[in-house]
Amino acid sequence: MSVVDQKLGDRYDTPKTPVAFDISNLKNFVYDMQHCIKCKGCYWVEHSYNPGVKFNVRCSSNFYNDFDAYGAMGKMRIGLGVEEGKLKWTDKLLEILYACTLCGACDVGCKRNLDLEIELSLEALRVQAVKDGAAPLPAHKKIYENIVKKNNIFGATENRAKWVTADVKVAAKADVLYFAGCSASYVNQDIAQATAKIFKATGTPFMMLKDEKCCGNVPFSAGMFDDAKKIAQANVAAVKATGAKTLVTSCAECYRMWKVDYPKMLDIATSDLGFEVLHLIEFADKALADGKLKLTKPVDMRFTYHDACSVGRLCDAWVPYKGERGWMGMIYPGLRRRRGRQGLYKQSRNLLNAIPGATFAELVRVRENAFCCGGGRGAKQAFPDYAKVTGNHRFEEIQSIGAEAIISACPWCKSQFSEIAKENGDNVKAMDIAELIAASVEI
Repeated sequence: MSVVDQKLGDRYDTPKTPVAFDISNLKNFVYDMQHCIKCKGCYWVEHSYNPGVKFNVRCSSNFYNDFDAYGAMGKMRIGLGVEEGKLKWTDKLLEILYACTLCGACDVGCKRNLDLEIELSLEALRVQAVKDGAAPLPAHKKIYENIVKKNNIFGATENRAKWVTADVKVAAKADVLYFAGCSASYVNQDIAQATAKIFKATGTPFMMLKDEKCCGNVPFSAGMFDDAKKIAQANVAAVKATGAKTLVTSCAECYRMWKVDYPKMLDIATSDLGFEVLHLIEFADKALADGKLKLTKPVDMRFTYHDACSVGRLCDAWVPYKGERGWMGMIYPGLRRRRGRQGLYKQSRNLLNAIPGATFAELVRVRENAFCCGGGRGAKQAFPDYAKVTGNHRFEEIQSIGAEAIISACPWCKSQFSEIAKENGDNVKAMDIAELIAASVEI
């Protein structure tokens, strides 16, 4: 054996430490937090992806407050301080941690250069805040109380299936189960009704849970791991009991919860759920390709599309990981990282470009580099000023390309953009992709 081979052998034989992507224990992400080099790739959109200088920021939290503490580079150091017992929870520290939608922009930005698990570190830090009794915040406590008492985040007492009108036919038994979610059930009912129209147009019978409940997005996002896990267990069991083969949702937040965060909490792979999880985008795109969905009715509109975080960079399928870390941080066995590139980018654009009569103009920041709307994951309820600054910045980008409408695939994005347009006195219309597809369908 040569001297070089001997040295390499010594390196590979160095003691290895356990690695687990389990957010219930902050210690699992000490390595990731330690090795942030503060390059700010989490903040800026890498120049080769961005054609201009005006809209070149990816992190909404650090845009809201430009102290480094609000960016991932600062939060990683805060995380180390918390884990080492050197930092105590304060109102300001909690603001820094929670004035953030966990949109994943910092994670995909970091993975352009390093393989650090920034998103998981941030989630684990919130779980630790709850364990330490510093969180959840009052706004998140209220939402959780609403879920426990009324099965929805709003505390609404009306029938959750009130959106089901006489022309909507829900089957008693079907292979496809539609999970509407809280927003489409109570606030954005047009989305649920448009989804039902698309099912009808494709000849797809669908059923619903008899007692649909909240997906638990906000409790999970607030770090309430144990409470969110109970919601996940109950919801997964309810779907399995129906015998459904496919769960379809028109809500991006619900989609991420079912596809990624439920498996994450249950320590299983997405493929082990026992049923397929699809967003309406995926369902409609396949139906379009198979000739079952025909978009024939012209829509005279110049529109743009917002890549919602949870159908974009956050929706790569989940696979639990346990292994070891050795020399130079290499992990064994190897791992294909979740880099935010398996989002529903192509599917959404297939559908949008198939709508006759409409003009589709892309935003500056698209796909995994899209800027968050600021309306999701409980951030808006706890820090409305942050949500407003974030939403206004994205809306300025929408206005800059002269769009008449902003299309998204999440009811929370629709609500956020509708509110911002109204406050700005702008006539830009906020729509969901389900509504736009339904507008082009003739039944």
